Amino acid sequence: MSATESESVHSLTREQLIDEAHTLAGGDARRILGLTGPPGVGKSELAATLVRALDPNALLVPMDGFHLAQAELARLGREDRKGAPDTFDAAGYVSLLRRLRDPDEQLVYAPLFRREIEEPVAGAIAIPRQVQLVITEGNYLLLDENDWASVANLLDEVWYLELDEETRIERLIARHMRYGKTHSAARAWALGSDERNARVVKESRARADRIIRLAEDTSTSPSRADCSQSSG
Repeated sequence: MSATESESVHSLTREQLIDEAHTLAGGDARRILGLTGPPGVGKSELAATLVRALDPNALLVPMDGFHLAQAELARLGREDRKGAPDTFDAAGYVSLLRRLRDPDEQLVYAPLFRREIEEPVAGAIAIPRQVQLVITEGNYLLLDENDWASVANLLDEVWYLELDEETRIERLIARHMRYGKTHSAARAWALGSDERNARVVKESRARADRIIRLAEDTSTSPSRADCSQSSG
């Protein structure tokens, strides 16, 4: 993973990024594109946009499918830190990425995190061999510790997304409220647990292949703040 462009922030439109994803998917071998950045920055939204544009040649496999189950978090005493690096099965995620890179694997199943029940669901995403581009998004793709350290080398490119902090926090609060939290509880979680995780993610920034600020996301309007619905 090169950091040669790590200090340069590229302002690009979604259309430009779609073109780059098309180019990445144009080879003979499957490629894996990673999207990372702090919570609320818009990873999930961009990933979904790219997959729609490249359909049927691209699929989304989110890192969040490897959340530990709620019962396991309770056993570990980590319920109040859900979303931190040690609340995921990082080794399982690495194993999945290796399978996705193996040309002999004809069909791979991946888990999906269902936010409405706050649990991962196994075998929810089918990735057949003919899919040329797998897009994976999550907070810790560039983390350089424990099992996470193997992730970056299994990805062909990693794009780190940035967004102004006020809009990012507004998105997080709106997301938590959509899933049942009061405004005060949503704000407390966004500025507490989410912010601790964001600091960890920001420390990995220099390992990205590219740092990107979406040109359309310069506005702080409420419609922008409400558009991200998962871990992005």
